Amino acid sequence: MNYKRRDFLRMLGAGAAAGALLPMLESTGEANTTGFPTRLVVFFSANGTIPNRWRPQGTERDWSIRDQDILGPIKGYKDKLLILDGVDMVSAKNGPGDGHQTGMGHMLTGTELLPGDTKGGCDSCPAAGYSSGPSVDQYIAQQIYSNEAFQSLEFGVQCGGPNNWSRMCYSGRDQPVDPQQNPHNAFDRLFSQLGADKEKLARVKRRRRSVIDFVNADFKAIESRVSANDRQRIDQHLTSVRGLERRLMSGGEGGLACELPARGEMFDPNLNANYGQTGQAMMDMIVSALACGQTRVASLQWSRSVSNVKFPWLDVNEGHHDLSHRSDDDTPAVDALVKINRWYSEQFAYLLAKLDAVPEGAGTLLDNTIVLWCNELGKGNSHTRNDIPFILAGGGAGFFKMGHYFHTGIQSHNNLLVSICQAMGVDTQTFGNPIYCTGALTTIHA
Repeated sequence: MNYKRRDFLRMLGAGAAAGALLPMLESTGEANTTGFPTRLVVFFSANGTIPNRWRPQGTERDWSIRDQDILGPIKGYKDKLLILDGVDMVSAKNGPGDGHQTGMGHMLTGTELLPGDTKGGCDSCPAAGYSSGPSVDQYIAQQIYSNEAFQSLEFGVQCGGPNNWSRMCYSGRDQPVDPQQNPHNAFDRLFSQLGADKEKLARVKRRRRSVIDFVNADFKAIESRVSANDRQRIDQHLTSVRGLERRLMSGGEGGLACELPARGEMFDPNLNANYGQTGQAMMDMIVSALACGQTRVASLQWSRSVSNVKFPWLDVNEGHHDLSHRSDDDTPAVDALVKINRWYSEQFAYLLAKLDAVPEGAGTLLDNTIVLWCNELGKGNSHTRNDIPFILAGGGAGFFKMGHYFHTGIQSHNNLLVSICQAMGVDTQTFGNPIYCTGALTTIHA
């Protein structure tokens, strides 16, 4: 007989207290042997890319990123990157909605938008509503949630009001999830119950230690009453629990590195000039929330599809979306778009650096996290849903082949979403509309 982890602990009678332990135990994914949970962070930027300035140079294993290209700011993380070239958003070529609507609505769901009353910029495209299925982050969060403070966290930077251009996360059919767009409110929601003093954090650790003692006793009590296979699973859990107990007792390097971010001074997150500051505040909170066991799933949505943010700090004073519609022969527009996308790459590097600075055992929080950088389009001026610039960072505790540049051929992005599910310990062979899915993208698995 097989049990999910939370069902297994419920059978033991550990109840809600044991649930508090689960976020700190290893993922159910076979690749994770670190003793730390695998986390997922989705990072979104809009309007496609400039493919020949985004792609690395070289082959799958022998590749490089040029300093002046879009991914230049993250080249220092090469060994912790998996660049995917040739992944198509096949599902987004179907159903109602224009290119931006379908790109945004299909990007994490892999299924069609519902018929609706929101007319896009394409005269021949039927008006559309929201997505007809859950997004991969919400689906995973629902499957692995084990009484963390938050099932998932959704943050946004100047995303605007709810519509199918501005929402990428869905808890289910026709159920968009609104991102928190005010970092000050987000901070209070996340950390007010912990406070900023070390004694409160120490009390959290002591409570978790008491849960460990309780679960240990229940595991041992039931060992003699289960099959050999389940006894093996108990032994595996006890090994993980004992490792966790040592880390909590040490309280030092290799332990749960829970540090709260500074709340900072109040500022207006809706001002264009504060765009970057807002995003960095959100990323600081994501890293702290993951390190403190507040959640295992988070997302950061920079603006929205059809984003028309201006970047005067880059000497780019025309809106992003307007520039993205200019011809490939328009050199000033292309140069501006490279600047914009390099700026997003700098923000991605900021997130990776923050995650990589948190020690976890022999590695870091980044090593135990899957960071997915996604976009609703391949190129803005063609609205193509082919060759979407997907990047995975971190590797999910060894699940993915990091340090690789994959030319996948024509692959549906639904397959990539299946692989992300499996890396997070969710046992599924399909995601989204199954007619666009042939199973996991196993060539990128370790």
